[in-house]
Amino acid sequence: MKMISLEQELRGNAYPGRGIVIGKSQDGKKAVAAYFIMGRSENSRNRIFVEDGQGIRTQAFDPAKMTDPSLVIYAPVRVLGNKTIVTNGDQTDTIYEGMDEQMTFEQTLRSRTFEPDAPNYTPRISGILHIEDGSFHFAMSILRSDNGRPDRCLRYTFAYEDPAPGEGRFIHTYQGDGDPLPSYEGEPRLVGIPDDLEEFAGRIWDSLDKDNKVALFVRFIDIATGTYESKIINKEQ
Repeated sequence: MKMISLEQELRGNAYPGRGIVIGKSQDGKKAVAAYFIMGRSENSRNRIFVEDGQGIRTQAFDPAKMTDPSLVIYAPVRVLGNKTIVTNGDQTDTIYEGMDEQMTFEQTLRSRTFEPDAPNYTPRISGILHIEDGSFHFAMSILRSDNGRPDRCLRYTFAYEDPAPGEGRFIHTYQGDGDPLPSYEGEPRLVGIPDDLEEFAGRIWDSLDKDNKVALFVRFIDIATGTYESKIINKEQ
């Protein structure tokens, strides 16, 4: 697969929706995860990321303006031992609880489908980073409707063992803006990842559409020690 520019990919799409990047830093020392959210409605834009234990959750920036929390308030990132879970919805909890009961990543998502937000039927995108004994591998999942059919769910899981330094995979929810919003298609795209967290966060944030971007989370995890550093950027703060 040919590597694409993450920045160009984002600048060329005014509304990729929600996106996940997972991979390894250029020096090969850090496992990297990034998650961003965007919004077109006031309800979707009225959000920020806040720390929640080792993970994060979404929160209303102005609680008085929050009209429907069902699909916009959730924990995008949770940590279960040496596993970091990143998703675009409350399936984070489904994965966490299932894997805590020794289910596999793919098995936990068998109980879930795409979001019930007709006519968009937003895909559920998920990722998991696994660091153990100085090794790192990850997997990503897409649950999407079959061409907008609400009774058919297409399930895709992609596993990446020992990712190459400086390489990551990028998946998001929408091919672009529209009505209804067209679901993401294909496998996660190959993108580059630098060594510096601040640089990587800046690249992503600056490339997202200025009107639609809402919040960004980036984490670099030391593969040798499991220690991490994170950054949150909120448009409303």
